[in-house]
Amino acid sequence: MKIGIIVGSHRQHSQSSKVARSVAAKLTAMTECQSVFTFDLAGNPLPLWDEGVWENTEDWQAELTPLMSELSRCDGFVVISPEWSGMVPAGLKNLFLLCANGELANKPAYIIGVSAGEGGTYPVAELRSSSYKNSRICYIPEHLIVRRVEKVFNDNAENNDERSHNYLSSRMNFGLAMLCTYAAALAPARRSGALDIGDYPHGM
Repeated sequence: MKIGIIVGSHRQHSQSSKVARSVAAKLTAMTECQSVFTFDLAGNPLPLWDEGVWENTEDWQAELTPLMSELSRCDGFVVISPEWSGMVPAGLKNLFLLCANGELANKPAYIIGVSAGEGGTYPVAELRSSSYKNSRICYIPEHLIVRRVEKVFNDNAENNDERSHNYLSSRMNFGLAMLCTYAAALAPARRSGALDIGDYPHGM
């Protein structure tokens, strides 16, 4: 099983990237997960969508083929999004616009909302309401909201709020285990052909 981690912040050295490193470490330690792929928008900015994507121009092929190949080989995803002014970052929404050819289709995803304060809920709601239509990504019922992110998931334990860190770490373990269970269950469904989106590539 291969799980992809999508880091939705395009800031360098972001707290979302820090959380992603903890996610990757946990997945690597799980027997169900044989491979982890991390795509961080901070180091891999993508051009804004335009009609050239539909036309599959050479520029877009060069830009997207390596990434889409990696995403296509994933069995499930962790989508990490900070809350910027109550919204999902523009770069992350742009990525979902670009993933409209089945790369994410009928694959489970676990959302992690990140906030420096008491927020983090808006990205969860926004992703669940608007990012699945043409990508066909399947968000699992469980999600995680990491509030006061600077106080948790730090490499130096002295910088962590012990109670919050322990709770969120345990809750993350639960969510990742659920993600892997969904990934194992949906893989044969995709192979069966019953979930093929060829006739109806665009959601309603």
